[in-house]
Amino acid sequence: MNLASTLAAFSPRSISHGNRNVVRDAWDGLARVPGGARVFSRMLGLVAPYTGTIPARVEDLRLRHARVSLRDGREVRNHLSCIHAVALVNLAELTGNLALAYSLPDDARFIVAGLSIEYLRKARGTITATADIEPIGASERREYAVPVEMRDASGDVVARASLRTLVGPKPRT
Repeated sequence: MNLASTLAAFSPRSISHGNRNVVRDAWDGLARVPGGARVFSRMLGLVAPYTGTIPARVEDLRLRHARVSLRDGREVRNHLSCIHAVALVNLAELTGNLALAYSLPDDARFIVAGLSIEYLRKARGTITATADIEPIGASERREYAVPVEMRDASGDVVARASLRTLVGPKPRT
């Protein structure tokens, strides 16, 4: 698949329907070209507009793993001059969803059924979130726990989240 068709295929409907893993195809196609990670990160914000409200950048995406960074800035700060709790939960959901979406079989889709988060300290500076998930072997209807850890630039954990995610088969088209 070439870059143009990868970009054209990246839409909300194509992610949850069809017989391809569009997230994996898009990342694998873009990650190898200069600026591709930035383009992929921007595309996510177009497909899922709420996700685009934070300045997140996908740093690494591979089977069962995602790493996403959030740049600190006025648009994500609260009245205490630290990153807002909702920006952190948005980062956690994005990171966990990417790890899961990339790792799904081509005929599977998912939806977050619950999310919990624990804030451990004020988040300042660039925050890096990582998610490492268990293998997803089939598209059978099943719930998965997706843990996400968020660290500041000094390596201190600022928050931990867990997404309760339901995986199931894509509808037949």
